[in-house]
Amino acid sequence: MLKDNHISEKIQPQLDTLPSKPGCYLMKDKTDQVIYVGKANNLRNRVRSYFHASAGHSLKVTQMVSHISDIEWIVVASELEALILEMNLIKKYRPHYNVRLKDDKRYPYIKVHWQNPYPKVTVTRRMIQDGSRYFGPYTSVWAVHQTLNVLRKIFPYLTCDREITGQDQRACLYFDIKLCAAPCVGSITQQDYRLMIDDLCQFLLGHTEPIVSKLRAKMEQASENLDYERAAAIRDQLIAIENVVERQKVVSSEYLDSDVLALARSQGDACVQVFFIRGGKLTGRDYFLLEGTYETSDEDVMAGFIKQFYDRASVIPEQVLLPHEVEEAQIIRQWLRQKRNGQKVEIKVPKRGKKKELLQMALENATETLQSLQAQWQADRHRQEQALSELQGALELDQPLNRIECYDISNLQGTAAVGSMVVFEQGIPKKKQYRQFKISTVQGQDDFASMQEVLNRRFNRWTASQEIEKTPGKKSDEAFSRLPDLIIVDGGKGQLNKAVTVLDDYELRDKVFVVGLAKQFEEIFVPDRSIPIRLSHHSQGLFLIQRIRDEAHRFAISSHRNQRIKKGVSSRLDAIPGIGPAKRKALLNQFGSIKKIQAASIEALCAINGINHTLAEIIKAELA
Repeated sequence: MLKDNHISEKIQPQLDTLPSKPGCYLMKDKTDQVIYVGKANNLRNRVRSYFHASAGHSLKVTQMVSHISDIEWIVVASELEALILEMNLIKKYRPHYNVRLKDDKRYPYIKVHWQNPYPKVTVTRRMIQDGSRYFGPYTSVWAVHQTLNVLRKIFPYLTCDREITGQDQRACLYFDIKLCAAPCVGSITQQDYRLMIDDLCQFLLGHTEPIVSKLRAKMEQASENLDYERAAAIRDQLIAIENVVERQKVVSSEYLDSDVLALARSQGDACVQVFFIRGGKLTGRDYFLLEGTYETSDEDVMAGFIKQFYDRASVIPEQVLLPHEVEEAQIIRQWLRQKRNGQKVEIKVPKRGKKKELLQMALENATETLQSLQAQWQADRHRQEQALSELQGALELDQPLNRIECYDISNLQGTAAVGSMVVFEQGIPKKKQYRQFKISTVQGQDDFASMQEVLNRRFNRWTASQEIEKTPGKKSDEAFSRLPDLIIVDGGKGQLNKAVTVLDDYELRDKVFVVGLAKQFEEIFVPDRSIPIRLSHHSQGLFLIQRIRDEAHRFAISSHRNQRIKKGVSSRLDAIPGIGPAKRKALLNQFGSIKKIQAASIEALCAINGINHTLAEIIKAELA
């Protein structure tokens, strides 16, 4: 038994009963939040090692252990299963002490809908097993669309939703400007269209030479057949490809597809640069930022990145080049081989030659990227500090504006009115604390009354949170548990007066300052002042409140749009005889939209609890 005064009575029995089997473990703090996820070939030895006083842990591990209040574990059959489970748990919980990809939104991919007769090319943030081909991930949606703009000029793929029969009377404008091959009018056969899309896929994989050879042969054949128009079109296609390829640097005489990974670190930040080598050419590069790297070795940071990056990657290369060894290389290699359908994947640490030079080049790029980003972040922080300082001075406030909340109302002819609340802290949006309010007490279109309802509900939630905080084990909603330093309401004196009334009702006038921002002249209305404040058009403070106001408006509009869509879908289903609230909810949970319900088979509809064959036929008929 481990004997340590710092080990709680709850944890000690858990340490005593840990199994000596492979699996994953989850460390939790006193709020039941998962703060670390790890894997082990022997759970008992690994988890207990955290609590050995003589283990010489880093400061980061020592801090983590001091916050552990509970431990869970999951036993699996092998170390490989533990690796896969660990990645899924990190993705799910994003624990504070794990190395993880920063801003872990879903990264964008290029999606080729290969399962369709005439595949389209789109952008998605989800990879699902639906027969499509995926390429990515990319760190920037802008970069994805730039890539697609180039691809469409070389491979003019479909973008419309027409049903392709080849019998349409005329093609759209995109055919005239050579951005669509127009299978809709039979300008290209299905077989040739699919061959073109397959070439697009090979191009994205970096395999350009076979495409060029094939197109040259087709151009020569068209010329021999005196089909000069087709020959000229293929010639233009070849020129476009060559314009892209000539920018790709030849970096290796080997033709192994490889990824080159390099890590740069500075001031607690970490950046991994990835070079994509395809067919001996540097076809692309991207960088990824990591967090949770404090007091973590380069080897562990790189291992964490490899697992998270290749879990999302659409293509696994034959070879991965690293700047140094990673402890888990053998099990990672086994996992990558499994993802590559059993084909071998090498993980190498080059010591000399061309590959070492590639790593050095990737490291230099990673270092420059991180330095550039840090300079940008510093400039942004300076602008935010300047903006907050200007705004504080203009409003003649003693306290700094650490937290600003902004409220906006959106409605359409008085229907489905929605209020939005956005939160900025230190001049930065806190999107997890954005909230929306469905207006429930106001009839018709009355923005003043709607604003009053929203603010009443907001501060009622604050009052309730004060009581919740006093209850052991209960946690209040962070969005409502803190008071803002400043409230901005979108509008002039009318909205401002309603906000002042609410603050008076809750006796918060001395704690929360409120202003109204009128859009016409960007005037700031302040309570008890007849003349509004006008900031300079070049003021950073004005730019900040405009940004906050526009963000509140955007969020209100998007919330309102979702409300209208839901209402429209619900009303169509409610009009069907035999469909009540329960069946409507079940249909929407299963299919997600009217369009998918329309496309569903009778059998699929009958699988919903409470829907028989007769009702399924009625649904199909009513939605036809």
